[in-house]
Order: sequence, then structure tokens, then C-alpha cells
Amino acid sequence: MFDSHRKADHPITPLILNRWSPRSMTGETIPDDTIMSLFEAARWAPSSYNNQPWRFLYAKRNTPHFAVFFDLLIDFNKLWCEKAALLGVIASEKIFEKTKKPSVTHALDTGAAWENLALEGNSRNLVVHGMQGFDYEKARKDLKVPEAYEILAMFAVGKPAPKENLPEDLMKREAPSPRKKISEFIFEGPWK
Repeated sequence: MFDSHRKADHPITPLILNRWSPRSMTGETIPDDTIMSLFEAARWAPSSYNNQPWRFLYAKRNTPHFAVFFDLLIDFNKLWCEKAALLGVIASEKIFEKTKKPSVTHALDTGAAWENLALEGNSRNLVVHGMQGFDYEKARKDLKVPEAYEILAMFAVGKPAPKENLPEDLMKREAPSPRKKISEFIFEGPWK
């Protein structure tokens, strides 16, 4: 399932090349030790001055919290997230914990933690799918996220299922997406 048949223009680690964000999940639960390993991977991400601004809120399937997280999603994401084993919200502290000064890199650092989580999940043959399709203000209110934290994204984790389990329009989209050529986003020297 996770052999995406992507072709890199330059050699890179297969784990990075083959990571993608499928949507089809079985609805089975994931053991707590596996869930904690995902967050352990996030823990080891680099961060400016070792500030570690990331915060992950999550809800496991078949728990009272799951409905609260599920209700944050837009209708499109509800179509496929109903089979997730776990739903999460990613937040990032906007100030340095020690100095109380604004952190310019908090979102970059938290993104690195998210990527570690996604790669760890992929290495365990799990679906790990990030999304912005949810109500950010409702998430802040319902999950009691302090104003000092920026809510960045939600994510779903689950065991992979055949794409045929998805509604027809989603089934057609269930494939690894292409990427821009590096020449479109790198510049040696000034911006071109």
C-alpha cells in the first residue's frame, strides 16, 4: 500500500519518498504503545533553542473525546475520518517558554515534530493524514487551547484499508500526489 512508485530526481531515503497521505482506514483501534511511539517520534524533532513548542491533543476511537474532535471537522473530512483510530489537533506555543519573548520559528519547529510523527506512522504502515479542514475557533473553545498557542492543523491516524472502502469521488483521489520540481522552490543566492 505504501509503495507509492514515486520517482525522485535525486537520491533520498525511501521512507521520505514513499510517505503520502491516504484516507482509507479500517476503523480498527491502534494499541496505546503504538500511539505513544508516534508521539515519541515527534518528541525528538529539532527546535530553536530546544524550546519544543509543539502540543498534540488527541482522541482515540471509541472514547468520549473522539466525538468532540470529530465534530470539529468539515463535512468532507468527516466522510473518511469516521474510520480513523485517532484524531489529533496540533498547536504551537507562540512565545519562548523560558524568555517569554515571541518565537519566530515556533511553527517551523512544530512542523518538524509533525513530520516526525507522520514518518513514524508511515514506517509502521499506518495512515497518517494532516488537514486544515476543520473549525479552528471551535477547536480552541472545545479543547480549551490557550491563546498563547496557535492551532496549526488536525490529523487522522488509522490502519490502512483498500481504497474501494471510500466513496467513489474520494476513491479516485486515493493515490500519492506529485511534487513540484526543486527548481520551482530553491534559489541559489537572492530570490529569483
